[in-house]
Amino acid sequence: MTMCGPFTIEGFGSYVPKRVLTNADLETMVETSDEWITTRTGIKERRIAAVGEASSDMALAATREALAKACRSASDLTHVYFATFTPDAFCPNAACVLEDKLGLKGLACVDLNAACSGFLYGLEAAMGAVALRPEAVVLVTASDVVTSRTNWADRSTCVLFGDGAGAAILSGREPEPGQAVVEDIVLKSDGSVWPVLTAKSAGSAFPLKLGDVVGEDFFIQMNGPEVYKNAVRAMGSVCEEILKKNNMSVGDVDLFIPHQANLRIMEAVGKRLHIAPEKTVVTVDRYGNTSASSIVIALADARSKGRIRPGTRVLFTVFGAGFTWGAALIKFV
Repeated sequence: MTMCGPFTIEGFGSYVPKRVLTNADLETMVETSDEWITTRTGIKERRIAAVGEASSDMALAATREALAKACRSASDLTHVYFATFTPDAFCPNAACVLEDKLGLKGLACVDLNAACSGFLYGLEAAMGAVALRPEAVVLVTASDVVTSRTNWADRSTCVLFGDGAGAAILSGREPEPGQAVVEDIVLKSDGSVWPVLTAKSAGSAFPLKLGDVVGEDFFIQMNGPEVYKNAVRAMGSVCEEILKKNNMSVGDVDLFIPHQANLRIMEAVGKRLHIAPEKTVVTVDRYGNTSASSIVIALADARSKGRIRPGTRVLFTVFGAGFTWGAALIKFV
């Protein structure tokens, strides 16, 4: 692929809250069991935000790590792109709140909502900013307090989700050792199937009025079998597309990082692509589905375990409500 780049990820960071919610804990909250959850999802535990810990707070922690890895200060930033479906408030946007927590003013700040696909959507938007303004230094962060929209009485969904954040610093500089270049991104969507996965209450089409009681539609509602079917098909096909587009095969991929939604979905996508299981990065067992931040948390996990070296090429794929999905190729130098 020919691009205007380079589009360099100078550093990335992640954050998960301290509180751990295990499957055993869930057994005391809802009719479920460790065996039921593990068999169907591969999840053993997840992290839960502290009382008062907002999406911007988690993003701040991930951002500070990303800036440190990039050897940058916050004052170097020109843009903040914040991927979330659980902003601190409907207005102002979470990006402006984060800007203020970083002690900054005057940046271009915007939220993006592509649900669990949000980080890749934000990364491509950041690439557009760098292409337009080569001097730009863009913070791309993804953070969700997913449990703020989790119905703890719905055993089909409450076992799946955890809270977390990820961040990356993107610029047009030539990459240095330890940094990564974005080789390509492919993004897709299909809005016709939105009712399959949604948290719709309090939106303008489903408004609340004074005195209303929060109902089930305020929380994540999901048709699990339909999500599974669509996710496997969509993530598999977009990975095939991006590899073909770049004249690559799975043999050119060193690490495979799918959205950490459900281990069964991840395994099915890997099997479709004929990717060796040992190439797949798995964190869903420890953190659950953390929405858009999941692939950054998984990337940080791979780095901490020494799985990233010079020349490592990573294939990401994501899938989220909307439906939205996509794939990306990055290579470390």
